[in-house]
Amino acid sequence: MWTENDNALRRDFTFRDFSEAFAFMTRVALLAEAMNHHPEWSNVWNRVSITLRTHSAGNTVTQKDRALAAAIDKLVDEA
Repeated sequence: MWTENDNALRRDFTFRDFSEAFAFMTRVALLAEAMNHHPEWSNVWNRVSITLRTHSAGNTVTQKDRALAAAIDKLVDEA
């Protein structure tokens, strides 16, 4: 579930291992590139943390962030 605070959407994802986490990041990277909207994220072994905010809109949450969050959720649901 995405949480919204401090002008950002955030969500943590946990996978079975590093390979699954990295594969997820690859899918998100391709999606983000196609949408021309890129996340702030980190990865430690099987965990991926994503933060979404629009820098060009003064570091606030915009429709671009909500659309990318929904698209990421769809990737998770399809997996």
